[in-house]
Amino acid sequence: MLHCSGHAVERADEFERAFPAAVRDDLEQMAAAAWPLRVLFASSEAVPLAKTGGLADVSAALPRALAELGVDVRIVVPGYPEALERVHGKEEPIGLGDVQGFGQTWLVPARMPDIDLPLWLVDCPARFDRGGGLYFDEQGQAWADNAERFAVFSHVVARIALGTAGVDWTPDVVHVNDWHLGLVPALLATGPRTRPRSVFTIHNLAFQGVFAAETFGRLGLPNEWFTSDGIEYYGSVSFLKAGIRFADHITTVSPRYAREILTPEFGCGLDGLLRTREHDLTGILNGVDYERWTPEDSLVVPHPYNVADLSGKARCKASLQNELGLAPKESAPLVAFVSRLTEQKMADVLPDIVPMLVDEGAQFAICGTGGAAIEAQVRALAASHPQRVAVRVGYEEPLARRVLAGADILAAPARFEPCGLTQMYAMRFGTIPVVRAVGGLADTVIGNPGQANARCATGFHFQQATGRALAGALGQACGAYRQRDDWRAMQMRAMSQDFRWRRPAERYVALYAALARDVGATGDGHRRGKPC
Repeated sequence: MLHCSGHAVERADEFERAFPAAVRDDLEQMAAAAWPLRVLFASSEAVPLAKTGGLADVSAALPRALAELGVDVRIVVPGYPEALERVHGKEEPIGLGDVQGFGQTWLVPARMPDIDLPLWLVDCPARFDRGGGLYFDEQGQAWADNAERFAVFSHVVARIALGTAGVDWTPDVVHVNDWHLGLVPALLATGPRTRPRSVFTIHNLAFQGVFAAETFGRLGLPNEWFTSDGIEYYGSVSFLKAGIRFADHITTVSPRYAREILTPEFGCGLDGLLRTREHDLTGILNGVDYERWTPEDSLVVPHPYNVADLSGKARCKASLQNELGLAPKESAPLVAFVSRLTEQKMADVLPDIVPMLVDEGAQFAICGTGGAAIEAQVRALAASHPQRVAVRVGYEEPLARRVLAGADILAAPARFEPCGLTQMYAMRFGTIPVVRAVGGLADTVIGNPGQANARCATGFHFQQATGRALAGALGQACGAYRQRDDWRAMQMRAMSQDFRWRRPAERYVALYAALARDVGATGDGHRRGKPC
């Protein structure tokens, strides 16, 4: 929740209401203890090893921020071919045998590039050594064995957590992410009483990992769990439901989304179950990495600039217009759409609204990848509006950063949005976001100019998930762009927002500490091994 007082922006701290002040005492005690708090962080992707979306950014940036706070954090990702190639300092693999009948598996100790944290790769060649994408084949179809692929990953993570994977380290808390690892809390719940606590983060409730009923018998879970009170979901198996049902604590990636998923509109069929876990559910806003996403990066930004000197932004715009084949017109508001080309992101409404806004003088730079039908539609927009609409299908991070540096406005609509990172990146680049007031978009962007909070607005809101509402908000932003002094003031406010990872990491540490304290209270002490 955002509110404004004069020129200062304050964020209501829901976390402080969710956890007692005594947690701070836990942190002090752990800081003085012989061993640091130990966290096993497991994700299906992490930059620079493998990436399809924002989950990969989070899975590198959050562990680094945790380590900076003194947490002994280890990362686990699948042994995709590109991940095995990109890691540093690979050590002798640890043989785990044929895990659950899914294939011979090894645990490969290594170090994460860039952030130099301890890492394990779950190397199961039968499940991960293949071309195509992380979750989809070359034809864009989900891998037929995704249930088995992420079941073997989950079993190995659970073995590490329980001290049965042949490594001399066990965690206090296992933090797992999205449906790919939803089985881990269930596997831990079937394990011994002496076990670490689990945190399950929902990055996007719409992706649920639902598989046919016959899959259940291969997952290594008790038969009695294939019920509506377990992980059965309308006659199928839901990995996401498993995580929600059995995790010790559930988090989402923004406070507002944590409230929204308790409702039928945003709950994706799981709102009833989530309401039963409401007291174990917390929304912690994602952070962003300002070392990678900064207009001062001379390696990516052609004319670096900052909040104290915005002169380089106009030159970045001219450079971007030249790169994308847009007319070299400084007075035309340049609108960027840097996102997946999906219905969630409202990319399907672009063909209806872009021609109208272009006729009013705007330019568009559309970058992303998605469904074939929407990709074809946006390509047709560029063909119909040469020098006014540019489209780049695909995702290249350096291009995304150049687009944010050169654009004036970011179109970041969504039918639902757990958090969103692009609008936070855009603000640091002085590119003003236009967002639908849902989820993390509403939690991060202050709108709207011309209303009561005009003096602290950092962007524009619209309410309804319609092309008409988006077009109206973009039209308002394009009009405001021509009011140069007011626009510059809004750019400076946006660039001054601070969404660094430290504060979210502090909130996670407090959550871990509370869960670790619960372990101690129930007598489930289990520390073993030595710190790195």
